[in-house]
Parts: sequence; structure tokens; C-alpha cells
Amino acid sequence: MPLPKAELHLHIEGTLEPELAFELAARNGVTLPYASTEELRRAYLFTDLQSFLDLYYGLMAVLRTEQDFADLADAYLARAAEQGVRHAEIFFDPQAHMARGVSMETVVGGLSRALATSEERFGISTLLIMCFLRDQSAESAMETLKAAEPYLNRITGVGLDSAEVGHPPAKFREVYEEAGRLGLRKVAHAGEEGPPAYITEALDVLKVERIDHGLTAMQDPAVVERLVRDQIPLTLCPLSNVRLRAIDILEEHPLREMMAAGLLCTVNSDDPSYFGGYVGDTFHAVQEALGLDHEALRTLARNSFRASFLEDDEERRARYLAEVEAYTFD
Repeated sequence: MPLPKAELHLHIEGTLEPELAFELAARNGVTLPYASTEELRRAYLFTDLQSFLDLYYGLMAVLRTEQDFADLADAYLARAAEQGVRHAEIFFDPQAHMARGVSMETVVGGLSRALATSEERFGISTLLIMCFLRDQSAESAMETLKAAEPYLNRITGVGLDSAEVGHPPAKFREVYEEAGRLGLRKVAHAGEEGPPAYITEALDVLKVERIDHGLTAMQDPAVVERLVRDQIPLTLCPLSNVRLRAIDILEEHPLREMMAAGLLCTVNSDDPSYFGGYVGDTFHAVQEALGLDHEALRTLARNSFRASFLEDDEERRARYLAEVEAYTFD
């Protein structure tokens, strides 16, 4: 049995495996520019974040109906359950779908239909976080938030993703202020490829509660000091960092140093279909590459539940944390 854990940085569109992509393409009459699943997998060699995003958005063309989004979520949940996930806070990118003529109702309807029964079917509690695409306009983000208002009973928070460099968090000040007025939780990608100043800006301007990635925090001791003092969670994605060339090899990832500095680190899979592993695979990979002992892995699992948005169900959080403490490593 795998170590119980929460996954807090997971883009549902990034769980689209080649086999499901071809299945949905056939169902929806979409022609993919690849002859086979093997040829598609060979395209998963990225030079940077943008080279990944080009393929990522291109493959979304197969997602058309509510059933497609439900099937996508179900496929992720089945894999996540096998890897010890007990709670998942799942990102989705409505702008990328609405731009293709797929409605917010279709996207949220399909995802929430699958997530509504995730606990009884897979043993995983779930929350849904709607992300804004930072390389699109702030006006587009605000329009997206307005479009989501009828569905906010199924959406817990907002996030900020896509191409980071040149799109500072402050660009989205107003939409985050409005999200706060609507009672939504707030997270943002910062410090993946962008500078540590983006982390500070996400905290000060957007008032986020978690930093997604935060890889570059170690470049600025003042940022580290603040993150440690306030115990701001970081949702790190080590396999993603290697695949997108943010770091050269996993052995050079600063996770061990970040934990030693007192940062509240969590480990997540980001876009697992594209980056070579789901969250259990990621735990195993960092254990091997960085020589993490069992107690370090337990700390990462503990942190994942501490950092989760389970304030409305502290009894559940306590139960998950007890599972982590009781876990016996083979």
C-alpha cells in the first residue's frame, strides 16, 4: 500500500494519456497530427515551458463533451488511487476550452460529475480550482470568473498558470480581488521560470495562500525567510522541473535544501501524462535521486494534508494525517 498523500498541484488536462486522447479523438471525429500513441509519446520531449504548452493546448482539441471531461477525471482518479492519493485539489483551464467553443457548463459539469462520487468510487476526496491563463489578458480572466459564477458551489478556488515569464502576478490584481469577494481560495504559479520577486508579488498583490512551484525561492534569502516564517506552502513538481528544463537532472533539485531550510514543501505531479509520472512515481523518483529517508517522505505527505484546503472538514484532515503517522514503510 502506498504512503497516503494529498495532491495539490495537478492540471486535469495534463493527465490526458495518449491512449485516451486517441479514444476521444475517434469519438468526437477529431484528427490528431500523430499516426499512433507511440508517435505522440515521442513528441513529449520538451525544451522549455512553451514547447510543452504548444502540445498541451493542441491535444485539448479532443475534449468536447461533458462525458469527455468526466472520463478524463475518472482516468486520473483511478491512477491517483493506485498511488496513495487520498485527497486531490484539481486545477482546470476553462479559457483554453471556451476559446474552442466548449462552455463553462460543459467543463464544470463533466468534471464535477466525476468528482462528486470520487470518494465512494476511489477513496479520494476532491476540490476543484479554476485557473486563469496568465498569457491571456486580465480582462479575459475577469470574464472567465464571471462565467464561472453560476458554478461556484462546485469551485473552491482560483489559480494562475501557463507561461510565466513576462506575465507578473500583479497583472491579475483585480480578478483576484473579485475572487476574494466571492469567497474563493487563492493560489498562483510563481517562481517556476519566473524570478523570486514573482513569489513576493503573488503573496502581496494577489494575497495567495499557496505558491504553486516556488522553485526559484532559494535564489532570494529574504523570500525563503518569509515563506518559512509564514509557513506558506509550496506545491513543488520535481519531474516537471526536469522535463521543462528548469533544472538539468533530478539529482540537482533543491527539494532537500528547501526542506532543511524549513520551507513547507509538498511534492506533486503537475501534468503527469507529459512529465513521466503520477504523484506516487514522483515520491519514488525524489527518494531515489535525492536520497530521502522514510521520515522525509512522511514529512512531505504530512505537509500535503497540512497545506490542503480542508479547513471546512478538520475531522477529515485529522483522519488523513493519522493515516500518514500510522503508515509503515516496507
